[in-house]
Amino acid sequence: MRIDKYLWCVRYYKTRSLATTACKKGQVRVNDDIVKPSREVYPLDRIELRKNQINYKLTVNDIPESRVGAKLVDIYRTDTTPKEEFEAQELLKYSKDYYRKKGTGRPTKKDRRDIDDFTEG
Repeated sequence: MRIDKYLWCVRYYKTRSLATTACKKGQVRVNDDIVKPSREVYPLDRIELRKNQINYKLTVNDIPESRVGAKLVDIYRTDTTPKEEFEAQELLKYSKDYYRKKGTGRPTKKDRRDIDDFTEG
């Protein structure tokens, strides 16, 4: 089965075209090689993919016939993603809370005091 179709079947991407685009951008690796969307996947292949600033690592257990339900995904892959990847994602959420959008002007006194309290503590 093609790598883009496999990633779509095991529900890492919502559409197959999103999986194809990720492969073309070099965000998908099979056995430490950057692959094209047409690369065939076999059982026991190791796949690494970067999605939403998380580096997922998985091992292919079996090839599904077609897209599978969310409860059946674990039959076809083993997720070996380290927990540190998800913890880093949580830290990014906290840092985005204090980020000011461009064009909102200078910080108010209250904003400045909040920033000072945050950096001191």
